[in-house]
Amino acid sequence: MKSIRKPKIGLLLIGSPRFKSLGDGTRDGKYADRKLIEADRIKAEIGDECEIIFDEVVYDAESARRTVKIFREKGVDCAAATFLSWAEDAPWINFLQDIGDLPLLYFSIVREEIPYETSFDESDFVDFLSCGSMVGFLEGSGDLKRYYGDKGNIFLGSLCECAEKIRSFARASRAKAMLRNSTVSLLSCYNEVMWSTYVDPYNIFKTFGATLHFLSIAELVDCIDKADDGEMEEICRSFLEKYRHDDDLDYEKFKASVRASFAMEELAKSKDTDLLVLNDVDRVLFEKVGLRPGFYPTRDSIELCCVPEGDIGAGLATYILHLVSGNHVNFIEPFYIDKKNNSVSCGHAGPCDFTECPENVIIGKDTRFAKSGYKYAGAPFAWYVYPAGLKTMVHMSECNGKLKMIFTTMECLPTKHHLASYSHANMRHPYLSHEELFTRLAKFGVTQHYAICKGDYMDELEQFAKIAGIEYERI
Repeated sequence: MKSIRKPKIGLLLIGSPRFKSLGDGTRDGKYADRKLIEADRIKAEIGDECEIIFDEVVYDAESARRTVKIFREKGVDCAAATFLSWAEDAPWINFLQDIGDLPLLYFSIVREEIPYETSFDESDFVDFLSCGSMVGFLEGSGDLKRYYGDKGNIFLGSLCECAEKIRSFARASRAKAMLRNSTVSLLSCYNEVMWSTYVDPYNIFKTFGATLHFLSIAELVDCIDKADDGEMEEICRSFLEKYRHDDDLDYEKFKASVRASFAMEELAKSKDTDLLVLNDVDRVLFEKVGLRPGFYPTRDSIELCCVPEGDIGAGLATYILHLVSGNHVNFIEPFYIDKKNNSVSCGHAGPCDFTECPENVIIGKDTRFAKSGYKYAGAPFAWYVYPAGLKTMVHMSECNGKLKMIFTTMECLPTKHHLASYSHANMRHPYLSHEELFTRLAKFGVTQHYAICKGDYMDELEQFAKIAGIEYERI
């Protein structure tokens, strides 16, 4: 699993220079000091999940430009901006002119209560001006529309609600920023039996900025041959100690599967790969290697997402879900609706991150290919049942030259190992009938592949889709 850094967010807080000295000598101090206290309160509410870049309350064009420069030097993923009262909008316009296409959240804090009854007292009058931040927010919205069009994200809510929205927006922006500097590797070709999974490689680069490499089976075989036998024995031993396994385990085939998985990871690492898309049903893979790798990841240190069946679109869905959540992500396809039990049987064969829940792993035989005649037919793999709990489920594919996403949540039900050769679990939608769910998915135009992770990250995925400018639907 790839380690994920903290989101880095630039905080733009705009105040009025006309009010800076008002309230000096009063019980609550002058306006400028109150705005610094308010800035500290906002930063504290956002919390330590994000790295917050904040230098000063912006009062004029010069400080706005300084702020833009600092944001660029620090490499922020996005910016969150608000007016702390009514204020001149010239600094805000300067910021919008200079910030380029940086993802931007424009928010306004709704106070839980108004701290004064009348504004006759000077201290209370300053409070009145501060409570009037709606004036600045509405004023600045016109500038936002002129410079950002529909790309600006807008939110009003309590301090707590705004902080949660900022964190969510920062997670989505981090994903886009990290994806821009990521490398996707395809090993070794598209899946010729699933044409609907094809995507235009150039479209990946154009939309996200990610680099795409094409790796070969010959390179994989070289890495297999170079794998140290002592290290393979150590990995095999640790797996047998940690996970349940069949009594009739074929050790040589088990070791061959571990070696191929290790080699696949080493090949990916040599190309600085972040997302490896393996066509694990490729005939050449089985002829030259004799199996499909079944133990990704072989080590905790592996900085890699890996998916099967040569599906780059679903691979990107998996990687993006990992980037927004920081969680383990699995690659699935729905098999059938179990109407009697009001559930959907889901799962997939091939590489699967099995490390989130070790007690759900059995080292089992790949019975699907046990009689195939390949060198390591039926080689063991990490047979995994996905942990129970709420999951986010997301799909990505290309249609008519455009990438698109659709996502929802599913409840993963407690499931026992019962589908040979496939990691799997039974799932249930929280409120839709499964007939309605899959009708909506089919109308959107999808393939059979989806990514899942624990938790609800639909807000982050929606914001990511908006930032990336791709079509999406939220169910």
